Amino acid sequence: MHIAKIKIDSNPNVGLYGIATDKYMIISKKTKDSEVFKTDVIETTIASTKYVGIFLAGNSNGLLVPNTIENHEFEKLKNNLAKIDKNITLTKLETKYTALGNLILTNDKGCIISEKLEKNKKEIEDTLKVPVTVGTILNNDIVGALAITTNKGFLLNMDVEKEDFEFVKDCLKVEGDIGSVNFGGSFIKSGIIANSNGLLIGELTTGPEISRIDEALGFINA
Repeated sequence: MHIAKIKIDSNPNVGLYGIATDKYMIISKKTKDSEVFKTDVIETTIASTKYVGIFLAGNSNGLLVPNTIENHEFEKLKNNLAKIDKNITLTKLETKYTALGNLILTNDKGCIISEKLEKNKKEIEDTLKVPVTVGTILNNDIVGALAITTNKGFLLNMDVEKEDFEFVKDCLKVEGDIGSVNFGGSFIKSGIIANSNGLLIGELTTGPEISRIDEALGFINA
């Protein structure tokens, strides 16, 4: 089974606690459900908090971490990523904006970053090794919070206009759809952790929402 409905620490907002790429998964508290990703799993905190998904952004080529990360956390990530693939680039971004997971939307084909990180564009591009575009979704800087993407598809906030949808599609170079999570939640990333192999979804997510998410992320051939 490629999908699991779960809670983490009694919270259906599972996306706050981790991220997944096709090469690695990072989460604050490993569970048996992490097996859906079919990747190595790294268990850690970031900035001494369990909210890993808020602070991290990455793809199969690289991982971006905030400058608030503790030295021991950085070293743990560095060592574990090197064991998985020595070519994965780990970069600490020197910016006052630390919620990188909310400000960056990326897969292995493209990346959209918030205007807040425009000064770091080259560094982000060098780390993720994909074209990086500065932009907004719904005229909002939190491009990473309003969507989730894999190398097979993306899901966007229900309220986006066609222009936003086409913008994301062009940047990420995959097909997608609009939807919600956790019974109408509009901050898509907060309720989902996903890669090309599987996904964890918040426990409050309804059947129709799951069907839409499943199809948008490329697990169902429409």
